[in-house]
Amino acid sequence: MQTYTLTDARNKHGEVFDKAATEPVLLTKQSRPSHVIISAESYQKLISRLQELEDMVFGQAAETALSHSKMVGTEAFSSALQHIANGET
Repeated sequence: MQTYTLTDARNKHGEVFDKAATEPVLLTKQSRPSHVIISAESYQKLISRLQELEDMVFGQAAETALSHSKMVGTEAFSSALQHIANGET
């Protein structure tokens, strides 16, 4: 990852944004990481992947909770949810 100081980024903004089109660019302030610049396409891919991973984690947590449930009628409830998820009435 290419690194620029904030001052360099101001002075070389064209170069910084050209580089950010192909890979993330780290900006530093007083030698410490300050910001990261990425392309809009990379950002959207990152957000989409994060949402997919969150959905997987929530789904696994729900399955675990359901499998450990002591609720009466768990199987009937699970079956009803599965029918709804499949678009069945």
